[in-house]
Amino acid sequence: MTQTAPQLPVPKPPVPRPTRRPDTARRILRTLAGVACLPYISLKIAWVAGSEIGIPAGSTLLEHRTLLIVANSVSVVMDAVVAVLALLLTQPWGLRVRAWLLAFPLWAATGLLAPIMIGFPAQLAVSLFTGPSEPVADGEPFLDDWVFGVVYGGFIVQGLALGTLFVLYVRDRWSHVWRGTLGELPARLCGTGARVTAVVASLLALAPAAVRLMWALGSTHGLSPAQIARRTDDFYVLEWMRAAFVAVAVVTVLLLVLQRARSWPVRTVLALAWVGSGGVGCWGAYMTLVTFMPDTDPDKTFTGLAQLTYAGEMITGFLLAGCLALFLRRRSAGA
Repeated sequence: MTQTAPQLPVPKPPVPRPTRRPDTARRILRTLAGVACLPYISLKIAWVAGSEIGIPAGSTLLEHRTLLIVANSVSVVMDAVVAVLALLLTQPWGLRVRAWLLAFPLWAATGLLAPIMIGFPAQLAVSLFTGPSEPVADGEPFLDDWVFGVVYGGFIVQGLALGTLFVLYVRDRWSHVWRGTLGELPARLCGTGARVTAVVASLLALAPAAVRLMWALGSTHGLSPAQIARRTDDFYVLEWMRAAFVAVAVVTVLLLVLQRARSWPVRTVLALAWVGSGGVGCWGAYMTLVTFMPDTDPDKTFTGLAQLTYAGEMITGFLLAGCLALFLRRRSAGA
């Protein structure tokens, strides 16, 4: 009788580790993102150190020294995160970072930068036809005009560089997630819970969207006396933009979760949902924090309606982002 050799288990091949160095384009974008952070970080560090460069006499920034130090220190850390993300998105080891650890800071960066990238150029475009905005009525400007140009210009470069790196990174790691059209997705991909959450968030979004539209159309209801005095063309541009962000976030997340508009490309709807929910949630959270800052002038105190509007945007944005996260998780697993 012949004997056969025992079958030994075949070892699984090791998972290949990415070793490709970033190409020239990615290195340039990474450098741009880092350099674009310098103006903002430099100003903030100068203010923390006691400098008043760019801050006119009588500005509210000078009324609360301790608060200025704390807020600007946090801002320095937040902007430094952009440089860290740019490094992560261009290194081989960055492809091994856990998705959940990477998603939130990139979503937050998108949400904070995208409204500036859209709103500031829109304000400049409007000013070409209407002329520069009139000075503040109470004679107490917040910052010198050149500060906004330098800082927002840096933010726009950061957003363009970091956004391009993020798209390239997602293409390398998760390109399967955005392929095809909504009609090609598995039926009921997100489940009942996500569908209900998306609908509830959409209904909640109606309130802040209505208030934004009301302010954009000229109503002063719910605005503080200081906000009313500061209404210029820039104010109206931002109100229209913020209302549009709410609409885009709600519509695109509903399309993803409910799988409507079946001929639409997944990548288009997904990108708009990512940017829209981030802009609504992150700026809503930022403005909610601003309303809690102390102010001795009652004319500058935010009204209850304004606080509810900002909080409503924050809640809506985060609920929609939760639905988006579930879609990405299930889409990634299914694909």
